[in-house]
Amino acid sequence: MSNFDKNNSHLVFPYPPILASDGANWKNIQFAHFRQPPREIPEYVSPWHTICLNVGKPVRLEQVVDGKKKTVDSVSGDLAIYPAYLSQQFHWDRDAEFFNLFLSPSFLATVGYDVFGSDRLELIPHLATLFDPLVGQIGFALKTSLEIDGKNSNLYADSIAHALVVHLLSRYSTNSSQLKPIIGRFTQQQWKQIIEFINANLDENISLAELAKIVQLSPYHFAHLFKESTNTSPHQYLIRCRIERAKELIVMSDLSLAAIAQTVGFASQGHFTYHFKRCVGVTPKVFSQRLARDATLPKSQER
Repeated sequence: MSNFDKNNSHLVFPYPPILASDGANWKNIQFAHFRQPPREIPEYVSPWHTICLNVGKPVRLEQVVDGKKKTVDSVSGDLAIYPAYLSQQFHWDRDAEFFNLFLSPSFLATVGYDVFGSDRLELIPHLATLFDPLVGQIGFALKTSLEIDGKNSNLYADSIAHALVVHLLSRYSTNSSQLKPIIGRFTQQQWKQIIEFINANLDENISLAELAKIVQLSPYHFAHLFKESTNTSPHQYLIRCRIERAKELIVMSDLSLAAIAQTVGFASQGHFTYHFKRCVGVTPKVFSQRLARDATLPKSQER
């Protein structure tokens, strides 16, 4: 799946998105945050499954999807599901603010086969006002990830995309199968291979599929076993590894903080500082200053 191309969506909005994942190199999900004035959207057909989440003020939305008309009074937190390849037409009567999450049909089919044993599951259109806290949290989590990590958010977006699709197929599709619980842990040899790969590629934008391939699992199953083995997500574990490597470089090298940020795989020094302070409790600069101060103290004054 290529990056989301606004031109391929066939949507013509007066204003471009406030934030979008176009340049973030996300493979399985795309995100766009819009604020738009009252608008009539002529009939079009989208190649993407689209999840639309209202994050603004109440708005009256008139919809015609696959020939079915539905008018709803949508409030903040409401969402709608528009499957790919259906004719769609919209009109709203006042300023609207919303997130669109885009998923490719091929990705949906792949996850459906990996998790439920079928690649023929179809999303069911939901034009009425749905409230699903998990989908809402995912929308805001993707927004925050783009704002903080930008191009280095691929692993996080990949994990979120798999979780979202499993949730959608479980609740809003033609699927009738129960989701089977995933049990077990990685073997010692598998864990060794995973850690070696992560540590050797800290400066790369590692994907969930790359990690899963190491132990020959689907990305969804890998993410669940990883969480079971570490009590954290692959994305958070990668950040911790980067921070630990950064601490070593601060202690043992003369590299600038900007160079260290780049060496361990952060998009910028600002992103490095954000995650370092979140994990360590102080900024890299303060951490470095404390090390320098402690190195000059007589042993009798060390704490």
